[in-house]
Amino acid sequence: MGLMISAVIECWPVNGEFIIARGAKTDVDVLVVAVCDGDYTGMGESTAIYYDGETAGRCLNQVMSVADQLHDMESMTAKQAVQSLLPRGAARNALDCALWDLAAQQAAMPLWQFAGLPQPKPLLTAFTISLGEAGAMQADAARAAEQGYRLLKLKLTGDGDAERVAAVRAGAPDARLIVDANESWTGLDIAAEAQALADLGVEMVEQPLPHSDDGALARVTASLPLIADESCHDAGDVVRCAHLYDGINIKLDKAGGLTEAIEMAHQARAAGLKIMSGCMLSTSLGIAPAFLLAQLADWVDLDGPALLAGDRDDAFRFADGMILPPL
Repeated sequence: MGLMISAVIECWPVNGEFIIARGAKTDVDVLVVAVCDGDYTGMGESTAIYYDGETAGRCLNQVMSVADQLHDMESMTAKQAVQSLLPRGAARNALDCALWDLAAQQAAMPLWQFAGLPQPKPLLTAFTISLGEAGAMQADAARAAEQGYRLLKLKLTGDGDAERVAAVRAGAPDARLIVDANESWTGLDIAAEAQALADLGVEMVEQPLPHSDDGALARVTASLPLIADESCHDAGDVVRCAHLYDGINIKLDKAGGLTEAIEMAHQARAAGLKIMSGCMLSTSLGIAPAFLLAQLADWVDLDGPALLAGDRDDAFRFADGMILPPL
């Protein structure tokens, strides 16, 4: 019967608000793609990269625009074709992951084994502390620590960051801390900012400068590892980032799927870069392939489902700061 492709948009409420330097979100639209061969159905989920101008609706249209071209292909042939039929981004991610899922089912193998990845084990994951006043972030950090989270990721804004980090440190004195500047450190002394945060126990900084201006990092010697996020979407960005950063954040939605993400991980290791495995707000369906890639990572930030008000029935579990596969 060929490959039958369908796609829908689902809206999932956030638990409270998710706030970063660019704004706040109270819900997230995810694109869910299903690819059926008549016997098996592969599933994939993605979240539009809004800062690249993507929307869930546009991503759905992108997926359906190539459905007829893939109809008569085998699953792995279709997966390869998608790499050139669609650009990097959330649309290709959902379709690529659905085709990986289908192909693994057809081969009667778990996806990790089919993709040549390590057998998955529980991982320590970061839990995000949304941007806010120092006191509010301190209270949020204390609650997260009480829930067992041992690695906290702080959203910063380039103004009063050391005060916020000091407050979080007071609220969660035993937690490991990483920070995401979300491109907000323009005009600041990057080395001095990094040193101030290092003195508070922070262990890395994500995306200090806008991706269009990060060439300035070539002249910076920072006391903390600098990790590229918005500056590193796919494998084509890795070589450039290797001259500016100490590591890269691999998100399947940016990369355009598990296929590209695996290639990014291989290139990062070859270039001596550290790897962070990240995510957008998403349900456990979107996290499933990212969790497999995260087995290769130095830092894991897969708390997307934990930030939602609810999740799917076969959900990942979060306990003692760890992300664990569904039962």
